[in-house]
Amino acid sequence: MLLIATGMVVLGGCRQDMHNQPKFVPLRSSEFYTDRRSARYPVPGTVPQLDDKNIDREQLDPGSYYLSGRHGNIYGNEIPTQLGDISSQQGRAELLARGQQRYNIYCTPCHSMVGDGDGMVVQRGYKRPPSFHVQRLRNAPLGWFYDVISNGFGGMPDYAAQIKPADRWAIAVYIRALQLSQNAADSDVAQSDRDKLNQPGENEIQIPDTSIKAPAPPEKGVKR
Repeated sequence: MLLIATGMVVLGGCRQDMHNQPKFVPLRSSEFYTDRRSARYPVPGTVPQLDDKNIDREQLDPGSYYLSGRHGNIYGNEIPTQLGDISSQQGRAELLARGQQRYNIYCTPCHSMVGDGDGMVVQRGYKRPPSFHVQRLRNAPLGWFYDVISNGFGGMPDYAAQIKPADRWAIAVYIRALQLSQNAADSDVAQSDRDKLNQPGENEIQIPDTSIKAPAPPEKGVKR
């Protein structure tokens, strides 16, 4: 009897709270919310969590500017704040360097190093993309480039699985710099730098003479 009583006390202390938790299994519907989705977006104002390299590990609303490139139905042209402080020259240089690295890896096979659409796979028969330097794309906002990288466009597939959002923005920023580099005017260069370029002799590149010269004909009476 004592053993039975002890067993009843022990069993009475067992509860199912850990087994029957008040939670939703992933992707299971909910009757509590009107849209019947148990998974919810973070509340407005939630601060995203980024690692030390600004590579996103956050959960944001897919409709946010950072993840869509849009403000509602309009493409934005500003750099998202999630990319860090770009007010300093070093910050801008690091962002451009990252964008150039990612661009060279993922974009140059089709778009080429200068963005004219004459990449290596195009030279071998792949459909040629438009040059980044046509007026239509020079006027395109940064958010449009981010959206195309994320979702594809025409014959271009999406790169959402290969390229993180932060790197997609970095590529978009680098494309804008690439456009400027191929379409810069004299007025875009500071006067002090223009003066240096116009100074004769200092910026000339000396090319060594590597031409092959024919041997001089032998003199009369000299055997070789």
